Amino acid sequence: MRKKCQFKNGYTFNRVINGCWQLSAEHCLQGHLDYDDAIRAFHELVEQGFTTFDCADIYTGAEEVLGRFVMDLKGSGHYQEEDIQIHTKFVPDKDVLPVINMKYTEGIVDRSLKRMHREALDLVQFHWWDFNVPGMMETAFDLVKLQEKGKIRNIGMCNMDTNALKQMVDAGIPVVSNQAQYSVFDRRPERTLLDYSAEHGIYTFAYGTLAGGFLAERYMGKAYEAPETRSQVKYMQIIEDSLGWDGMQKLLPVLKAIADHHGVSIANVATQYILNQKSVGAVMVGTRNSKHVKSNLQTLAFDLTEDEMKQIRDFVNQYPTPEGECYELERTSPRYKGIILTDRNHVE
Repeated sequence: MRKKCQFKNGYTFNRVINGCWQLSAEHCLQGHLDYDDAIRAFHELVEQGFTTFDCADIYTGAEEVLGRFVMDLKGSGHYQEEDIQIHTKFVPDKDVLPVINMKYTEGIVDRSLKRMHREALDLVQFHWWDFNVPGMMETAFDLVKLQEKGKIRNIGMCNMDTNALKQMVDAGIPVVSNQAQYSVFDRRPERTLLDYSAEHGIYTFAYGTLAGGFLAERYMGKAYEAPETRSQVKYMQIIEDSLGWDGMQKLLPVLKAIADHHGVSIANVATQYILNQKSVGAVMVGTRNSKHVKSNLQTLAFDLTEDEMKQIRDFVNQYPTPEGECYELERTSPRYKGIILTDRNHVE
């Protein structure tokens, strides 16, 4: 399997991106994070060629951890900015949307640059909480102005449905990617988003591919277990509205048999299945400690056959997937919205 992809402008990124959501203060419901071990994992990943990282301005502490890593690299004396790629997001607080302006937007971008000690942000992925609030297109054009200033190298979208993505393209926003939740449970992007993205040369960056860790050997044959992290609370909703726990228990042995054939894990199979879908350029895989490095390597060390892809597809297609377009329920359903924090972009 190919390890890297390119935008039309030649910018290159890994197909398995080191996701940093798990390093945020909001992720853990219990326990604590070992940031020193996370930095060690980052060094190991880069040594193995996994040089692309994904974070967000609203992942409390994540940009700062990446900044520590950048300073480590600079201290080695051999660092060039292009040695690693850092993708972040621009997620203005929901209550700011009605009054957002260029000063606010540039301030957040400047803060990300400062936190991560970067000369420019490789990719800024734009999220808008409520499509009914005006100002989304004007703010997107402000990001274009910051790109023209040299503060942003590439502009992507985050959680945009097909209609919103079309608005961006039709208006002339130079969109190169769109980050979307996509897994064997959450197949909403397959309705229209993947087709539209493929037709317009926009890469889909998939997150939630492992459903917060539920797609793993440890859950085989298990009765329902309470979620351990904020991510698992969210993805349990997705599982309930698709295969359900019982359906997941039937799926895991299917994935396990395929994984055993290739000498890899269930997570590797589930990740590569999504990587093989139309328009998908990369998947975000959470990286919070050095234990995850080997798994990232395994994901790209084999190739699912057409028959194996069909076997997985035929199985999951027996079950429903959540209603609506990409991220629609998260914007409209009280049940889904209840777990989402919309006020994490504290302005300093």
